[in-house]
Amino acid sequence: MEFLLSLWEYIVIFILAAIPWIEILIIIPIGILNGLNPLLVGFLSFLGNLSTVYLLILFFEKFQQWRAKKKPKKEKKRAKRAVEIWNKYGLPGLSLAGPFITGAHLAVVIAISLGAKKQATLLWTTISLALWTIAITVTSYYGVDLFKN
Repeated sequence: MEFLLSLWEYIVIFILAAIPWIEILIIIPIGILNGLNPLLVGFLSFLGNLSTVYLLILFFEKFQQWRAKKKPKKEKKRAKRAVEIWNKYGLPGLSLAGPFITGAHLAVVIAISLGAKKQATLLWTTISLALWTIAITVTSYYGVDLFKN
């Protein structure tokens, strides 16, 4: 029974990491704080977040059509900041800063909207999420360990 509860916790980690604006920045520390295996939490968070980013890139045109049907939105502060980063550092800069500035999903939307190729966006987003996952997992693990001692 305990195994099923633990399995369910890891499934929830994967699902929550896939949701835009929750993503890896929030879910990894929470999972580690709850005593789950840090490597598994990091890996599942990475896969969860990356899976919805990949789907967004794959179906970007459909996403744009859906978004265009909604009433027009005002440009938000985070999106403005992302465009500034794009103009200064290009796709690599936006991809690497994206998880903190806008979230990975919005960074992908902005990058492709500004003319980035899908394959390049996929590559840079994967690199960014992998690096941030490692950094957040290590920091969370040792941060929790410091509080316990």
